[in-house]
Amino acid sequence: MPPASTTARATEVDVAALLERGRTLATPVLRAAVDRLAPPMDTVAAYHFGWIDAAGNPSSGDGGKAVRPALAVLSAEVTGAAPEAGVPGAVAVELVHNFSLLHDDLMDGDEQRRHRDTVWKVHGPAQAILVGDALFALANEVLLELGTTDAGRATRRLTTATRALIDGQAQDISYEHRDRVSVEECLEMEGNKTGALLACASSIGAVLGGADDRTADMLEKYGYHLGLAFQAVDDLLGIWGDPDATGKQTWSDLRQRKKSLPVVAALAAGGAASDELGDLLAADAKASDFENFSEEEFAARARLIEAAGGRDWTAEEARRQHTIAIEALDAVDMPDRVREQFTALADFVVVRKR
Repeated sequence: MPPASTTARATEVDVAALLERGRTLATPVLRAAVDRLAPPMDTVAAYHFGWIDAAGNPSSGDGGKAVRPALAVLSAEVTGAAPEAGVPGAVAVELVHNFSLLHDDLMDGDEQRRHRDTVWKVHGPAQAILVGDALFALANEVLLELGTTDAGRATRRLTTATRALIDGQAQDISYEHRDRVSVEECLEMEGNKTGALLACASSIGAVLGGADDRTADMLEKYGYHLGLAFQAVDDLLGIWGDPDATGKQTWSDLRQRKKSLPVVAALAAGGAASDELGDLLAADAKASDFENFSEEEFAARARLIEAAGGRDWTAEEARRQHTIAIEALDAVDMPDRVREQFTALADFVVVRKR
């Protein structure tokens, strides 16, 4: 459970309104960018974003939590700029994030995202790859067409974050084929895969608003550690999350043999439950019928992870990373209202259920 102070802060600021503001400001520009894509990539992307259904009819599908756009437009206000100044950054970050989702779903074999079939299931692997590539290219266009020095600085930070994100996905895939991964390796992977882009989202609006590099770096530190907290919570939801809330299968990360934080921490803990879990996972890696395992078999692995302490350790790590993120804000001069909103968004990441 989050500390009581975290819950109190989260209720003082209307986080839902912050998320909706980011979504409302970014969506028209995001849709205009996607409209530039050649057919059928434009409609495939529109399906991915939840704007249309598989038959091409308008849809109001779940477009995700919109944490990154909220952070990008909020970071513009650190410099005294209007939130709209951060919109190109918000859109660019969302395009990169969704580029990674399209590719990750295909690589991971995920058939569901946001309560409906993933793009590769509906439109095929080739379209998932092509549309993902196109979204990455669009992200850079959206920033560079601003034609300012600050836009160039923002693009450089975005491309650096994207490279780290790709490094993280490569690490994630390689870890699936190893019997053991250290906690340090897992945190490095998750820092790349999730932390880097949230770090960019937390600073990119400020960069577009003219913030100096020191300010941007400290906002990135906030976002990086927020990303580690976000991923720790995601790892908990990947095993114990409610499928009705997450839109994914039960035990989804266990089905994919992911070396997520609860698994890695449990294996590192030692003791009877840890040893039994290690033996089971080693056997799973060699099993020819793994995909046909029963619900009870996955549930048994989840119980061992919890018994070995993996669940509690990961929840505590989420809180620890949250604290580091909040402390990074102390080094940045910003209006109190903006600081409170950054804090509330961090609190939301730790208490969310999807």
